[in-house]
Amino acid sequence: MELNPCGRILRTKMAKWIVRFRKGLASRCWENLLLAMVGEQFMVGEEICGAVISVRFQEDIISVWNRTAQDSYTTTRIRDTLRRVLGVPHNTVMEYKTHNESLK
Repeated sequence: MELNPCGRILRTKMAKWIVRFRKGLASRCWENLLLAMVGEQFMVGEEICGAVISVRFQEDIISVWNRTAQDSYTTTRIRDTLRRVLGVPHNTVMEYKTHNESLK
């Protein structure tokens, strides 16, 4: 893990999984996600560094941030656990964006 001079994780190394939901479906998924994070169901140590729910007019978005975008084993594990915890079908589109891609 690479830190800046203040001891914080460099955001340029971070990334997030993004799942979009029709209105009204995200609240239960959000609750399940929080319980899974507290219960350490992702089994990736301290790799997950945050989660966000964004309530929009036509859709809701859940994002899960991880520390190292380049670790494909960990990102795949997070994706698979996220899919299971949220209870979304296997064909649900899940986006993965690095911090820099998110800024564009």
